[in-house]
Amino acid sequence: MKLIPILASFMMAGMTISVQAETEPRQLQLTDIMKFESLVKPQLAANGQVMAVEVRPDRGDSHVLVKRTDNSKSYQMANAAKPIISQDGRFVAAELPITLLDKASKDKKALKKLKAGMQLLDTHTGEIQTFERVESFAFNQQGTALVIWFEPPEKDKKADKDNNQDDDASDAVTPDKSDVGRPMTVMLLKSQQALAFEAVNRYALAKASSQLLLSVVTDEGDLLLLIDAASGKQTPVHQSDDQVIGALALSGDGQQQAFIVGDRTTHIDERVYQLRLVQAGNVSKVADNRHWPLNRYSQLRFDEQGRQLFFGRVPEVSRVLALEKITTTEDLYDIDKISAQRNLNLWHGDDARIKPNEIKQYEAKVKQTYWAALDTKHGRIQQLADPDVMDVHWPVAGDQVLMSTDKPYLKMITWAGFYRDYYVYDLKRGERRLVLTQQASSQRPSMSANGRYMVYFQQGQVKLYEVAADRHVSLTAELGVPFANEDHDYPSSAPGYGFGPWLADDSGVLVYDKYDIWQLSTQGKAPIKLTSGRESAQQFRLTGLIDTKDKISTIEANQALLVTAYSERTKADSLHRVNVGQSGTQLLMNDAAKVSVVARAELDDTLLLTKERYDLFPDLYAAKLFAPADARQLTDLDKQRQPFKWSQAELVQWTGGDGRQLDGVLIKPTNYQAGKPVPVLVYFYRFMSDRLHAFPQMKVNHRPNFAWYSDNGYAVFLPDIRFEVGYPGPSSVQALTSGVQKLIDMGIADANAVGIQGHSWGGYQTAFVVTQTPIFKAAVSGAPVSNMTSAYSGIRHGTGLARQFQYETGQSRIGESLFDAQQKYIENSPVFYADRIKTPMMIMFGDKDDAVPWEQGIEMYLAMRRAGKDVVLLQYEDEPHHLKKYPNKLDYSVRMMQYFDHYLKGAKAPMWLEQGEAYLERPDAD
Repeated sequence: MKLIPILASFMMAGMTISVQAETEPRQLQLTDIMKFESLVKPQLAANGQVMAVEVRPDRGDSHVLVKRTDNSKSYQMANAAKPIISQDGRFVAAELPITLLDKASKDKKALKKLKAGMQLLDTHTGEIQTFERVESFAFNQQGTALVIWFEPPEKDKKADKDNNQDDDASDAVTPDKSDVGRPMTVMLLKSQQALAFEAVNRYALAKASSQLLLSVVTDEGDLLLLIDAASGKQTPVHQSDDQVIGALALSGDGQQQAFIVGDRTTHIDERVYQLRLVQAGNVSKVADNRHWPLNRYSQLRFDEQGRQLFFGRVPEVSRVLALEKITTTEDLYDIDKISAQRNLNLWHGDDARIKPNEIKQYEAKVKQTYWAALDTKHGRIQQLADPDVMDVHWPVAGDQVLMSTDKPYLKMITWAGFYRDYYVYDLKRGERRLVLTQQASSQRPSMSANGRYMVYFQQGQVKLYEVAADRHVSLTAELGVPFANEDHDYPSSAPGYGFGPWLADDSGVLVYDKYDIWQLSTQGKAPIKLTSGRESAQQFRLTGLIDTKDKISTIEANQALLVTAYSERTKADSLHRVNVGQSGTQLLMNDAAKVSVVARAELDDTLLLTKERYDLFPDLYAAKLFAPADARQLTDLDKQRQPFKWSQAELVQWTGGDGRQLDGVLIKPTNYQAGKPVPVLVYFYRFMSDRLHAFPQMKVNHRPNFAWYSDNGYAVFLPDIRFEVGYPGPSSVQALTSGVQKLIDMGIADANAVGIQGHSWGGYQTAFVVTQTPIFKAAVSGAPVSNMTSAYSGIRHGTGLARQFQYETGQSRIGESLFDAQQKYIENSPVFYADRIKTPMMIMFGDKDDAVPWEQGIEMYLAMRRAGKDVVLLQYEDEPHHLKKYPNKLDYSVRMMQYFDHYLKGAKAPMWLEQGEAYLERPDAD
């Protein structure tokens, strides 16, 4: 099927909002926001010639836009999503999801029958093939094959029932879902062949060759098949009628294969697997270890060179047994059988994890295996991980494997946060060495490509570990420059700014401070400051690097690199060129905009980048690596703004209540008249001024939509907050009240019409600030903590973690335990000052909040209600921390606007605000 050129199809299908015929702009409506399209996860072919991106409305069905980066051809794939591109850009595959109308209009039974599909676009001819009932799909690395795995065929329930009756007396083991094959098609894209298989249960793709490995379920048993996607040759590797094939792996060049097999007649949870290695077509059995068997969750992976095969083992293979059933009268009085049916979780004071977190981790624990390594040349096996040191960090660095464990610190997670001990395992020496203790989990070390060195951040310094010498040295102690986060305002050690790539020969590594990129030597040579950002308050960072998930990112001596610089003064980005080993930058592009490199071609120097401002949509541009100023525009979704008035964002600076300079973003109403004060909506969290050049998020969610509010007569103000440890509430008050006063003094804010809205940490600040000042005339607080004394020992239901560490070391910033600083917990809790509130407040919570216990909202509501204050609580049923269900997001957005319109603009109160709403049982949509 030929595709219509993209511009024409847009006009015909109405997939984007076209330019309106009216000469006068119209007011932005909620429905316009719902239909507003965004660009999601742009993809770039490895050769840089083809771009694909999902174009997604806030509500509705996406389509995929495909374009050649020279703008010579463009196509669209209707109702498609999540595109992937073959290496040469010849083909684009995309999901074909169930349409929103079907999801909204069909009952559960009918909807269950609908299955997602897939489309495949040939970018040379424009032809599209559509596949139905697709479960997953993937191109191989070379783009020579497309693997399409289909949903299992619909079952004949009557036949299954008859078969089950026939099998009642049989002791045969019911096959696990993972052992049952599903239809698969392997499309050989060069020859246009399609290989169809009725039942495939596992497959693997080589990373650097055209080889594919399939486990095919046949009547004669499982067949392991090696396919060359370039020639179409199929080579049987292994077949057995009494064994089932488990995990598979291919070396990068496809010349080695590995798989595990287990007894088909054994239940999968009790099944012990054996490892097989295939070299030059010869299958060899890897020696078993009765102390370290393989199980159903064992994984396999080769290192980049195929020298090591890594595989997961366990101390024992065991099955969770089912409870004995009560079947006789005697069983009714069998104490052991009755007691076994108890519903009990025992919380012990010495448990490593508190019980809710242990429960959340249970599935991962069941699937936990411990990595071992097989030397594929000499057959030597080394057990790397064990229950004490479980985690291996990929990729492997030469002969060194970075490992870690958090086991010694599990209990202290509750109050102190997350820490790990790091080890280096030497594959040549067969030795695991502890190299770093109690390192913050967020500060992971970086291994050099050849494994000779490791850098890490600790106690304000970048340090080097020399593996062979087992020696630690500081690389930055003598530089006189801070490498710890200079804006860190939490009650914990300030983290570093991170590491860039290593030099390929291990002679150096790139490291960041707040402003600059440093080249630090592992050979004792003087450090080189590649950039000069501190002097100009510009934060330089590498960008446009090729994604190297499977190997350590490296650079060459004298290599030219692209860097972005964010100006703290203008909040804009610029792009520059630097050279490894040389100080100094070359300016390449400097627009008064936010610039982001969103994709880089793997085999070419083509980039995809976006440029955006509040009044400029972040369309996609294609450019060469060091010529971003010559970028070609590929999309034009900015035209969606044309039917409407659109404001601009400007920078506001003022002095906070504590004497520090603060920045904020001001978005004036689209109909703003200079000198006339207007209603203001304040939205905030922590640092907001870096959004000066950001296009507003055109979505309906838990945040106010800035464009909608500004087009409805509001100024929107986004102030920065800087915190003092121990006094998060008062810090917010100082920043917010001084910022609002600045707008009043500027003649912009109507002092009697300033509203405030925040969510989560912003919701807490909102609830606190109105207890301290009457400057705000209406407040909307989403998911706030209201009582730090009760929240301190609460649970984050999403993770099962305790909340204590958030107060002692994290975002809540008290810095001490409840026992050591009771007064600070009280002084920073809005619930204790509810009687002082003079501001009407609307509280919003989902009653399945997975981050903040929703009872915190009830505490604030009840305190304000008891004190006779103006309060409303919106309880959205079965919703987490951020609203997920669109009707609820829409409802909240409507009520929020109505709330502010009433209190800030004098609009008539809606009925729900004036009289409340009686409880009503709501039937399901079905």
